[in-house]
Amino acid sequence: MAQDLAKVAKAKGIKYFLISFTDLFGVVRSKLVPAQAIGDMQKEGAGFAGFAAYLDMTPADADMFGMPDADHMIQLPWKPEVAWLPSDVYLGGKAVEHGPRTVLKQVLAKAKDRKFTIKSGVECEYFLLTPDGQSLADPHDTLAKPCYDQQALMRRYDLITEICDNMLALGWGAYQNDHEDANGQFEMNWHYSDALTTADRHSFFKFMVKTLAEKHGLRATFMPKPMAHLTGNGCHAHISVWDRTGKKNLMKDSNGELGLSKLAYNFIAGLLKNAEAMTLITNPVVNSYKRINAPRTTSGATWAPNTVTYGGNNRSHMIRIPDEDRIEVRLADGAANPYLLQAGLVAAGLHGIDNKFDPGKRLDIDMYEEGYKIKNAPRLPLNMLDAIRYFEKSKVLSEMLGQEFCGAYAKLKFAEWNDYMHHFSEWERQNALDV
Repeated sequence: MAQDLAKVAKAKGIKYFLISFTDLFGVVRSKLVPAQAIGDMQKEGAGFAGFAAYLDMTPADADMFGMPDADHMIQLPWKPEVAWLPSDVYLGGKAVEHGPRTVLKQVLAKAKDRKFTIKSGVECEYFLLTPDGQSLADPHDTLAKPCYDQQALMRRYDLITEICDNMLALGWGAYQNDHEDANGQFEMNWHYSDALTTADRHSFFKFMVKTLAEKHGLRATFMPKPMAHLTGNGCHAHISVWDRTGKKNLMKDSNGELGLSKLAYNFIAGLLKNAEAMTLITNPVVNSYKRINAPRTTSGATWAPNTVTYGGNNRSHMIRIPDEDRIEVRLADGAANPYLLQAGLVAAGLHGIDNKFDPGKRLDIDMYEEGYKIKNAPRLPLNMLDAIRYFEKSKVLSEMLGQEFCGAYAKLKFAEWNDYMHHFSEWERQNALDV
C-alpha cells in the first residue's frame, strides 16, 4: 500500500506538497497543497482543468484529478519543507490515456506481460545562460574545444556541487559532473533505475537544475539547440532489459557479439525500424531538427546522429554499444518529455523483440566523415512536419502507445507546427523581399 502522506508530512517536517503532472509538451503542472489538506488530496486527487495544459481537452471537459504517487515522492533537499509528488491524471474516474505518465506505465505493463523489467538511465545536458537567455553566462568560456574544461567547470563549482549534493542526498547515486562539448554546457550523471523511476527523476532533475540556477542568478536551458554555432543539448538514454525479478540482465551474453544477447540485438532492430516515427517523441520541438541535422560545430562535431544506424563503442551513430550490459540511444534531445521518451524507446524495442528483428551488420565507420558511403541508411526527419507524418503513419506506435495518445499528440504537434509557420523570420525578409 502507498504510504500515508499525512503521516509522512508529520514525520519529515513537510509543510507543503507539489502535486504535479506532466503534459504532452513536457510542461510540469502543479498545485501547492498544504500538509493539512494532503490526506483528502491523496484520496481524491488535486483538480486541474485539462484544457489549460497541453492535453487534448476542451473547456467543456469536467475537472481532471491528479492522483499523487506517494511511493515516488521526492522531498526537496534545498527546501525540505516541500515535497514533490508525480501524479497520474484521471477524468471521470478513468485514467487519461494520453497522459504521458500513464502512457509510460501502460507500455511498462506490456513489458511486464512479456516477463521483462526495463531499466534505464539518462544523460541530461544543459546550458547556463544569462537571465535573459541571450548569451552564455560565463564570458571566459571560449575554448574551441571546451569539453571537460577544468577552469570553466570550477567557475561553476558552487552551482554544480549544490545540484550534485542534492542528488546524493536523494540517494540517486550521482557519480560525475563535467563541462560538455559546447561552451557553457554541462552534464551530470546519476545511476540507472527502473524506467518509471528514471522518468520521474529526469523530470525532477530539470526542475531542480532550473530552480538552483535561478538561485545563483543564472538561467539553465535544456533547449536542443540554443546556440547556432555550438553543440546542442542531447539526452542520451541507456537501456537494458531484465527478467521479471529485475535481477538478471537479459541483454548480457558472454558468447554474443560485443557481449550482447540476441534479445539485445532484437531490441536494437526495433529501435532502428521505428526510428523515423519515434523521432517526434525523442525530438519533439521545431528547434530539435537544428540539432540532429546541424552542420559541424566549432568543436568539430555535432555529436548528434542524422542517420538511422548503430555501431559499437562509436559516438557517431544513433545507437552505440558502450558495454556488454546495455545500449545507448543518442537520438533524443533536451526537450524530450521524460515519460514519453522512455515509453517510445521501450515500445520500439519490444516491437523488435516480439518479431525477432535482425538489425543487420553494425557499422564501425565514422558516420560524420564516411557516412556518405552508406547508401541504404535511412535519414532522420529533416524537420518536425516530416516527423509528424512518420509518426501518424506508424501502426506500431499506435498499437504500443495507444490510439488516444497518438491521435492527441499528433494533433497538438501539428498545431504547434502551424503556429511556427505563422512566424515570419528576418531570414525570409532578407532572402525573399526582392524576388
